[in-house]
Amino acid sequence: MLSHDALADVWARAGLDAPIRFDEVTGSTNAAAAELARVGAPEWTVVAAGHQTAGRGRLGRGWVDRPGAALLCSIVLRPPIGPEAAGAVPLLVGTALAEAIADTAEAAAGCKWPNDVLVDGRKAAGVLAEGAVHDDRIAFVVVGIGVNLGEPPLPDVGSVRGVGAPELLGAFLDAFVPRYRPAAETFAQDVVDAYRPWCVTLGRRVRATTTTGKSVEGEAVDLDANGGLLVDTGAEVVTVSFGEVEHLRPAR
Repeated sequence: MLSHDALADVWARAGLDAPIRFDEVTGSTNAAAAELARVGAPEWTVVAAGHQTAGRGRLGRGWVDRPGAALLCSIVLRPPIGPEAAGAVPLLVGTALAEAIADTAEAAAGCKWPNDVLVDGRKAAGVLAEGAVHDDRIAFVVVGIGVNLGEPPLPDVGSVRGVGAPELLGAFLDAFVPRYRPAAETFAQDVVDAYRPWCVTLGRRVRATTTTGKSVEGEAVDLDANGGLLVDTGAEVVTVSFGEVEHLRPAR
């Protein structure tokens, strides 16, 4: 289980020097981290908790955890990129999280585009990225991580077993920090290239709802340079940059 001292140790081992906040119970680590980011908190500021009472997922969904049985944390990032490349950040988080789960728990982990991590085919972890834009540049991005540990909170979700929150968080940072190079011209493409082998959505038939409300169905064939999902409907290849994706059948 995480604590302030354990969190500080993980941050120190990763070579990160930034404010650390740990709450036994909080509403939402993302909401708390965003408040800090808005008043100038530096990059790598982290907010973690033992339990969330108002945890949030993508598209307004809630996130349920068992108290003391989840990795719950949000990190403030300030990548020097434009909004068009912002989708690469949660993909990088997902890649690093899947790698960390596979390495520490020796579990079959994979990424469901764009923000879920599956273990043995069930969602065991989610990534929530929220931020602000100023003068056509990203002012900050808060990336929230929620991972079920041990017994899952609900019967139809997955979980990571046999590993504690500090160990998993340390393994995540080992995978994430060296790849987080947002100033590099090839940052987005490098992220997409690393994400692709972990993406269990590719090769599957999917139904995707875009931000415009349009529903498309077809085979997820690839990712574009900024991480958008390319769906071949048979009539055309549609790029889904953000939205909801449903897997319709097992991968080939």
